[in-house]
Amino acid sequence: MPIDFQITPVDVEAFQSLFTLEPLVLANAHAKVIKVDEHPGYPCRVSLIDAKVGEQVLLLPYSHHDVDSPYRASGPVFVRLNAQTYMPAVNEIPEVVRHRLLSVRAYNSEHMMTDATVTAGSELKAAINSMFAQEEVDYLHIHNANPGCFSCAVYRAEN
Repeated sequence: MPIDFQITPVDVEAFQSLFTLEPLVLANAHAKVIKVDEHPGYPCRVSLIDAKVGEQVLLLPYSHHDVDSPYRASGPVFVRLNAQTYMPAVNEIPEVVRHRLLSVRAYNSEHMMTDATVTAGSELKAAINSMFAQEEVDYLHIHNANPGCFSCAVYRAEN
């Protein structure tokens, strides 16, 4: 039986101070402004869309798994300038992940990884349902498999 899920983006509030593009602020955050030169290729973690050619994105480190666990993790993410947080509908798979090879990682309530798989984005819904069928799985993290960078999180939908 399918399990309702909610894909969640990174909240734009985490990056608001960087949108000023002041060089010192960017340097202190280890951020770079990049002009997009191909599409797809620069997936925004806030708006959950690929930036268009000519747009500017911030590339910066982000603590996507800021937990008390050996699986605590951070890595690079792209954020479109002036991005607005997009919350997909329950069970919606955004286009930004549908056309990529993905690594899906399952975590329990103690933030320990309990399962992981690699899947085509077109098969993501089946992977989510398979992992959430395991009672101990509390949430999932989706990463782009080849570069390994964090994409978004997935939680069981509230009924």
